[in-house]
Amino acid sequence: MKSPFLGGLASAVLALASAAAAPKPEQRTWTDPATALREDPDFAIQGEYRDEKTGAQVVALGKGRFDVYLLEGGLPGAGWEPGKSRTLLKGGRKEGAIVFASDNGKTLASIEKESLSLTKADGTKHELKKAGRHSPTLDAKPAEGAVILFDGSSADAWENGKMENGLLAASGCTSKQQFGDYKLHLEFRTPYKPDARGQQRGNSGVYYGGRWETQILDSFGLEGEANECGGIYSVSKPRLNMCLPPLSWQTYDVEFTAAKFGPDGKRTAWPRITVRLNGTLIHENLELARDFTAAAPISRPLDSPKGPVFLQAHGNPVVFRNIWIVPGP
Repeated sequence: MKSPFLGGLASAVLALASAAAAPKPEQRTWTDPATALREDPDFAIQGEYRDEKTGAQVVALGKGRFDVYLLEGGLPGAGWEPGKSRTLLKGGRKEGAIVFASDNGKTLASIEKESLSLTKADGTKHELKKAGRHSPTLDAKPAEGAVILFDGSSADAWENGKMENGLLAASGCTSKQQFGDYKLHLEFRTPYKPDARGQQRGNSGVYYGGRWETQILDSFGLEGEANECGGIYSVSKPRLNMCLPPLSWQTYDVEFTAAKFGPDGKRTAWPRITVRLNGTLIHENLELARDFTAAAPISRPLDSPKGPVFLQAHGNPVVFRNIWIVPGP
């Protein structure tokens, strides 16, 4: 449906976006999707939209404000790849409508009833529908020979493990068992904190060998840096940002190859890692050529191929479920 609000609203939308830069807002937090939907109308607006040629990621910024990232070809991992066009629109709620504009005012959009109406700078019009994507490995059953680290029954496999409503909390817990080579499946959920920004927005992390971290963060819609979701913290950014909206269940599927040591105890090879975030390959056979990354629980020089899995506490109510490991080459 063509929105009646698109024409002539560019200047009003840009003024609304400028107002968003004023005093730091309170950092409201939701950990349950049903509660967020009931208490904050912006929660239903955020998310992914798409048609055959264009994707859009709508990021809630609190109090009726949003950023919209338009992606040429589709959504990340489903048509859009690095190097294709990515255009930012800013805006929000205005006189009963939800409207957006690019910095030059030539690309306009509005949202109504889970549909995003878009007029591009070249005059072409698009109707994007809410996508609601899920990871293809969500709820994956433990593979044969798997070691169950968390299945919702207890946190006994973890030092400092804490359960909350049948989920494992990001409490700074360390697996009691150590592993060399393995495949890991883990599911996580970040909170909805629309007023927060950057590293305050759902921060946690998964550490392999107690040293190297795949970052957990609500970085939905962002560039995809090394300190954002999918990044190997301080080592490498992901191939593309596959982060889903906050309060979505997301998956890490990781193949970890431990460091190797000679008969004299000296390291002969650094560990390597392959990472899939929400089913999409974002790191492939990446060498982890340093002893540890920031906040790692193990600080001594690398002296063993085995180490624990560590789930970082960073002051955010991130939760986990369905964690299992298959040891071996």
